[in-house]
Amino acid sequence: MAEGLAVTFDVLTNADNEAAVAALIPALDSRHEPIRNGALASLLLRHSTAAHREILTRLHALDENARQIVRQHPGRMTSAIREVLLDSGSPLSVNAYYAVVWLQEYDLVPLLLNILEDPGNPSAAVATKVMMQLVDLLHEGLTQPESSEWRRDPQMFQSTVVGALEQSLRRFAKHKRRDVLEAFLLLADRDNAVLDEIFQTPYHPAFLSLIDILSSTPHASIIGLLLSYLDDPRAPSAVLAVVAKRSDAKFVQALLRKVSGDPSPAVLGNLKRISSVSWARSGGIVLERLDDASQTAAIKLVVASGMPRTEVFPVVERVLLHGTRGGRRAASEALDEFSGADANRLALKALADEDPQVQANVLMQIRRRGIPGALPRLVAMIDSRHAVVRDAARQSLAEFSFKRFLGAFDMLEEEVRRTTGALVKKIDPQTIPLLQAEMESSSRARRLRGIEMATTMDCISQLEATVIQLLSDEDHMVRTEAATALALSPSTASREALTEGLQDSSMSVQEACSRSLQEQERFTQWRETLVDPRD
Repeated sequence: MAEGLAVTFDVLTNADNEAAVAALIPALDSRHEPIRNGALASLLLRHSTAAHREILTRLHALDENARQIVRQHPGRMTSAIREVLLDSGSPLSVNAYYAVVWLQEYDLVPLLLNILEDPGNPSAAVATKVMMQLVDLLHEGLTQPESSEWRRDPQMFQSTVVGALEQSLRRFAKHKRRDVLEAFLLLADRDNAVLDEIFQTPYHPAFLSLIDILSSTPHASIIGLLLSYLDDPRAPSAVLAVVAKRSDAKFVQALLRKVSGDPSPAVLGNLKRISSVSWARSGGIVLERLDDASQTAAIKLVVASGMPRTEVFPVVERVLLHGTRGGRRAASEALDEFSGADANRLALKALADEDPQVQANVLMQIRRRGIPGALPRLVAMIDSRHAVVRDAARQSLAEFSFKRFLGAFDMLEEEVRRTTGALVKKIDPQTIPLLQAEMESSSRARRLRGIEMATTMDCISQLEATVIQLLSDEDHMVRTEAATALALSPSTASREALTEGLQDSSMSVQEACSRSLQEQERFTQWRETLVDPRD
């Protein structure tokens, strides 16, 4: 029986006689689902507007299986739907408008635009709503194809719909429908000729509406369109004015994502053209609500912008004192661009920041600022428990290197040698190994100078093993200086080496060993007289 029914519907589908339509229509209301669905499929395949109007009449009552059959035949009912929409008083108009959205009839967008542009048409409001729903569906299909149910490729309809919207915009002076412009912005890109024409013509009927939409709409795609102009080296000044004035949270977040990372030269060039950023000038409310990455980008944006530096500094100050860790790091780097008493005071406050990287960033700026007491502060920071702070302090004091000290040592006064040597020992971590290299040199002069420098810098105890080896040096002057230096290292190994040195073949070495042993003895006795604070 099923086979016979299929043959019947096949014959009725392909019959040239319109009587087949008359035979199929009653079957749409059959109690038997196979008959109803067979008739529905046959009528959809026939080129009959009358047949499709009958389906449209029953559209709201179709079950799920029947609805799937209709969806499997895209575009078959377009003519019938168009015919109903043209008759504003048709009782089928509700079903027709529903079908436009349900079946995604993008070919009918031009007709919808004609209806909504006519203020006297009673269907103008519903046509506007349906047109916007269609555009939203098309936009979703273009931007999120994986999350939308599509029966046809959205790329096939984009140019058709955009073209229809462009034509409607050319009639904007007559209808002034803001919805048309908003729908257009959802689908157009910044290279669109009509959009460019509006931007370049401040007296264009749609210009003010365009600026208003770009200034207020929360739609992510329209915000994205607005921000895409930052990539255009010739971005319209009207666009940059909107970027400067918008301060709603959604836009600000999108803008900061745009400038985060490594902005292109075009983006940086456009930021430089922006002389005011509304949300940055309005106080700390917006800034303090931003997350770590956004605060970092906010600092990058205001510094790169064309804002007066007197307006940028308060932003840097607020973030540096009250921002997130990432924000404070960015602000501490940006502070390097500012000078003067206020910037110096802020730098000193930032040295007490809990984040080591912030401290390190500011330390790199301290000396050039000419802040009184900068050198002692830097030296003190070398004892920080944070490696990044220690490295920054040493980098800022790079001139206090052992190699530089070595080159100038012979020309320095004794007191300068002592004070500078103490700084070098604290600042340059290579001091001890380089001193050892000097004392192990094949050059007699360098060995002697190494001992003298180690003595001046109070490093004999740290280099005791090397100095003891020099008690066996081939040169008696080196042995003498080594013996003298060991007075400063009263250890068991040192005393044993000095005692053995009393048998040296050189009288000067013997005398030096004797004096050093006496010095060590006096030191030991003095230490024993000290009162232990624990007693």
